[in-house]
Amino acid sequence: MTDISYHNHSRFSDGIDSINDMVQAAKTAGLAEFGLSDHWVVTPFADPEIKAWSMAHDQLDNYIAGVLQAKQDYSDSSFQVRLGLEVDFFPENAAVVVAALGDRPFDYLIGSVHFVDRFSVDISADTWAPLSQERIDDIWRLYWRRIRDLARSGLYDIVGHLDLPKKFAFYPTVDLRAEEDAALAAIRDANMVIEINSAGLDKPCAEPYPSLSLLQRACALGIPVMVSADAHRCPNVKRNFSAAYDLMARAGYDPDTRWRFNRRQRLTSRRA
Repeated sequence: MTDISYHNHSRFSDGIDSINDMVQAAKTAGLAEFGLSDHWVVTPFADPEIKAWSMAHDQLDNYIAGVLQAKQDYSDSSFQVRLGLEVDFFPENAAVVVAALGDRPFDYLIGSVHFVDRFSVDISADTWAPLSQERIDDIWRLYWRRIRDLARSGLYDIVGHLDLPKKFAFYPTVDLRAEEDAALAAIRDANMVIEINSAGLDKPCAEPYPSLSLLQRACALGIPVMVSADAHRCPNVKRNFSAAYDLMARAGYDPDTRWRFNRRQRLTSRRA
């Protein structure tokens, strides 16, 4: 098999299991490559709740050492461990945050938007429920502008869960096609990869991130796509992959194409 999953978390951030346990589960599941990409969040504002789901800043080098040791212990001719990081994008400090990562040997960086200004789009349905529809529309609008700016920054390799605000099934009622298309165009121009994040099928939105419509437009623009499980525990390292690859094919992509990264260099291969 040549299935690959790069968006996954260990207990260094909000995962349940250790790096080694996650890697062993991925190898046992038959993945060809498995990447850890624990959360690295440096906000331009104070938010104590982030400590519950982001890596402690003084643990970064321990995390890297743990993944590199797992790579040494578990990689062989049929299985590779990759070192990644999921880095939150804030326009106020993005360049400084990524620069501070220095020359550490990451294979890829996932750029994600979890906050629109100080509003967390994926923490709880309870934060969405009191909002007016106008405010919901505004959050979506600003979200797509953040994704556009994330891509324009040129700091990352992969865009995480492209339409994440739909997680709790709160949708815009205004036409945001122009904002979506501007974000997709910026991703294309930045030569980035998007993911089909299969975790969305287990959330209230009940579909992968992104939607079929967004994937179809991404395909028309020639934006590469890869499947990731966004696993936070061992049983989920390959969750919903069949549905994700089906969605990829429905959107017009070749489901046998695989994209992979090695030291921030993108490579392609075919599914065996």
